Amino acid sequence: MEQRRVALANGIELDVVDEGPRDAPALIFLHGFPESHRTWRNQIAQFSDRYRCIAPDQRGYRGSSKPQEVNAYTPDKMIGDVFFLADALGIERFTVVGHDWGGAIAWGVAYTGMMNGRVTSAVIANAPHPVLFPKLLYTNREQRAASQYFTLFRDPANDPMIRGHGLAPLLMKAFEGKVMTRIDEDEAARMLADWSDPDAAFGMLNYYRASPMEVLPLDAPYELPADYQPFPLPKLVIPTLVIWAMDDEALPPANLDGLDEVIVDPQVVQVPGCGHFVQWEAPEAFNAAMAAFLDATG
Repeated sequence: MEQRRVALANGIELDVVDEGPRDAPALIFLHGFPESHRTWRNQIAQFSDRYRCIAPDQRGYRGSSKPQEVNAYTPDKMIGDVFFLADALGIERFTVVGHDWGGAIAWGVAYTGMMNGRVTSAVIANAPHPVLFPKLLYTNREQRAASQYFTLFRDPANDPMIRGHGLAPLLMKAFEGKVMTRIDEDEAARMLADWSDPDAAFGMLNYYRASPMEVLPLDAPYELPADYQPFPLPKLVIPTLVIWAMDDEALPPANLDGLDEVIVDPQVVQVPGCGHFVQWEAPEAFNAAMAAFLDATG
C-alpha cells in the first residue's frame, strides 16, 4: 500500500493510501490507537477493486503532521481533518469507516456528514457512541474498570519515560504486555518502530488528553451526576453498521445497549471470540458484514 502526502486546507499534512478506481464510491478508513493505515490492509485488499479506498495515517501518527499541543487533538479538529482530506482529494460524498479512536472520530464525521449531506453511510467497529459511552463511564463498573488506563495516559508523570523511550513502555505498563499478543511478527515490528518516535507517542496520547471523557476512580459512586447533561445529538439517520468484537477487554458489549435510541435502524453484527482489533483479528467476518451492508445500502 503506497502512500502519498496530502496537504489539507488547515495546514495539516497526512500520509494517505488512495487505492481503487477514482470514479468509484469512496470509503474513508480511520484507524485507531495505537495503529496506522495498515490496520485496514485486509479491507483495502477486499474492496479496492470496486471502491476508492482512502486510509490516512491520522494526525499525530507516523509521518503525518504531529502537533504537540494537546488542544490540537480536540474532536472538532479531528473531524475537520476528514472533510479537509475529502476536499483535497476531490471527493464530495463518502462512506466513513472507523475503529477505536478512528471510530470515535467517525461518529462525529457521520453526524456532521448527515447534516451537510456529505456522508452517505457509516461503518463503526468497536468504538463507543458519544452519547452512550459517557453514561457507561459513570454507571457501568466493567466499563469504568476497563477505562482506568485513560488516567495513566493522561498523567504527565509518564512524560519523561515517553520522551526517552517512546510509547512502548507505557503500553506495557497499561496493558500488562497484552497489547501485541495477537499481532504477527511483521506487523509488530512495524508498530514498534512507529511507537519509538516520541513526537508520535505524544501525538497518539493527546487523543486521550484532549478528550472530554471523564473516567472516575473505581471507588467513586456508580451513578450519573445530578447535573449531568448528555451531549445534544439528534438521532443518526444515515445507514449505519456497527461491528462489535465481543471479547474486547477495553470496550465490553454493554456499549451496544441503547444504540436504537441514538440511531435510526442500526445494523449490528456481533463477532464472538474476537478481541478489540476485529478488522484484522477476524477479517473474513468483518469484510462479509461490510460487503453485505454496502451492497444493501448502495
